[in-house]
Amino acid sequence: MAEKVALSFSGGKDSCLALYYLQKQGTQVACLLTTVWKESQETVAHDEDRERIMYQAQRLGIPVYFIKTDFNTYKTDFVFHINEMKQRYGIDGMAFGDIYLEGHRKWGEEVAREAGVEAVYPLWSDQNEVVRLLRDFTAVGFEAEVIKVDSEKLPESWAGRRVDEAFVNDISMYKDVCPMGESGEYHTYVHNGPIFGKP
Repeated sequence: MAEKVALSFSGGKDSCLALYYLQKQGTQVACLLTTVWKESQETVAHDEDRERIMYQAQRLGIPVYFIKTDFNTYKTDFVFHINEMKQRYGIDGMAFGDIYLEGHRKWGEEVAREAGVEAVYPLWSDQNEVVRLLRDFTAVGFEAEVIKVDSEKLPESWAGRRVDEAFVNDISMYKDVCPMGESGEYHTYVHNGPIFGKP
């Protein structure tokens, strides 16, 4: 079992909950790795500003490193940065916030193997457990908002919604939508929670 890891960090609920679980089980998270597009400098998938991720990292007390990448070099860039973290922090694991998509896990395991570290998945669960994970996220005191939605899956008006008990109940009504947004149905930004220090 890895003792010191880097965490793939988007600033959203999955990576923050993964960090919470890792800390609870005593795994040291030495640093955060956040992928950003070379051209826009916004985070991959979330389209978030780097400054907002840096603010989170500052409150977490964990250094964040940005992987500048594009579609053609994504995997190579990720492996390179894991190796950098091995040299800088002596990490023996790379943690991801994926939950149940086998393709995502396979990719992460390949990346970790190429870098010579263990792939760690603190949230990995059966697909039927995702509502429990989302309820756990809100129950332990995380505060997050929806910053992006797939308008083919969810109403655009959901952008800006708080992820709270009402959100959990509402999204559970959509039978073809993962409550945790595992297939990109929505993305979030976490403002507060048990892993953060004071602003």
